[in-house]
Formats: sequence, C-alpha cells, structure tokens
Amino acid sequence: MDICFKDEFRTRWRSYFGSAELPITFEYTEDERDAEPLRATTETRCLIAALQLVREGKSLRFDARSFGCAGGKFYCGYSTNLRSGIAEFLAHDEMGEGERYKKNPDVAAEAIRQVPWHKAPATHLIFKRWDKLDKTDAPHAAIFFATADVLAGLFTLAGYDVADRDGALMIPFSSGCGSIITYPYAESLNKNPRAVLGMFDVSARPFVPSGVLSFSVPMKKLRTMVDNMDESFLITESWERVRSRIR
Repeated sequence: MDICFKDEFRTRWRSYFGSAELPITFEYTEDERDAEPLRATTETRCLIAALQLVREGKSLRFDARSFGCAGGKFYCGYSTNLRSGIAEFLAHDEMGEGERYKKNPDVAAEAIRQVPWHKAPATHLIFKRWDKLDKTDAPHAAIFFATADVLAGLFTLAGYDVADRDGALMIPFSSGCGSIITYPYAESLNKNPRAVLGMFDVSARPFVPSGVLSFSVPMKKLRTMVDNMDESFLITESWERVRSRIR
C-alpha cells in the first residue's frame, strides 16, 4: 500500500465527509499478514455479520474453511457451486417455499448465470479497515458502509469525470457478499472500473444498521476519485450543507 495515498485519503475523507465511517478493504493474498484467522461460528456464519468486526478495527483472514454459508464461499471464489436447488430457493418451489426474490426458478437461474464468478486467486482473503493498512497490503477494493448523505457524495464523486450514465456505477442483483466482493473484484480487472452499490440483499440486511448500504470501489477508481476531490462539488456550499449533518 502506498502509505502517502493512505494518509492522503484519510485526510481528505475527514475534511469532506467529517466523522463518516472509514471504509474497509479486501485483498486476496498468500501472505497471512497480521490478520486474525476466522472460523465460522453461529455469530459469524454470514460474511456480512463477520465484517462488523472489521468495521470496528479488527483485521480478519478468511480461507476456504472460514465460511458457514455456501453462498459466501461461492461469491468469494472458494467454491464453484451454490447450494443444490438454488434457483428454486431464490424464487419458490412447487410447494411455495423459497425466498421469492425472483418471480420463478427460470428467472433466478438466468440471474445466477450472469454472476461474474471468479476463482479465488490466492489462499487467503484479508479484510482490513483503512487505518489498519500498511505498506505490505495491496487491496483490490475499498468497501464503504454508508448512509444516504455519504452515499450521495460518493455517487457524485464516482461520476465526476464520467460522461456515460452507466460508466461510473453498477447496482447488480446480488447477495450481500457478492455485491462487496464478486462484482467489485470483477470491476477491478477492467480498464475503467465502476463502483458497486450494494447491500440490497434482504437476507443480509439484518447484519447492517437500518439506512446503511454499501459502496464498493476498486482501488484504481478510488485513486481517481481522491485526485478529483479538491476541485469537485465537495468544495461548494451545497456540499457543506450536507457534510454538516453527517455523523
């Protein structure tokens, strides 16, 4: 991690977003670093639930044995398959059982087919809060857990230098973990990566505060956003009126 960039981001974040929560980051690596290994428990069965510890400042290290949920293992790239009958589970079966997130199994199956799945490129998946990063870290993306005012700032900044209406942000149908890992990782491999708005997964929402969504940004995109901060809307009175109420 470029420590100068780490410090630059934190300084500008505090200047323009006040006391808003710092982002967390994720990185695939063979190095165990100084992150604590995670083994799935009842409390951390869902990846999103476990990440609350990272948001509080604890660095965590996942591997193929860390997931108590087949979906989390799949969306992080440590399994090639979702659970049996997943299309029926996302829609509903002949008995009417299922999450009913899609109208029928055919629609659900097509949505699953379009997921940009990737094989985990390394043994470990490490999550750290921004202020815990050091020079050995090379995160793929930053994940903001943010309220509406913070999201308004991030959304506008992400599109500041983009003319294409779809070129700055995507909002995929996805599990909570897919929206902060699978899609941001796929975007990080693109020449012009987009940010990913997520945490619309009703099953994962109980693990984040009411009114909080995720905004995940590949590092290449984040660097551009930070470079643009000092000349953007963030220096206007319009933003100051919003910033003053961010807590």
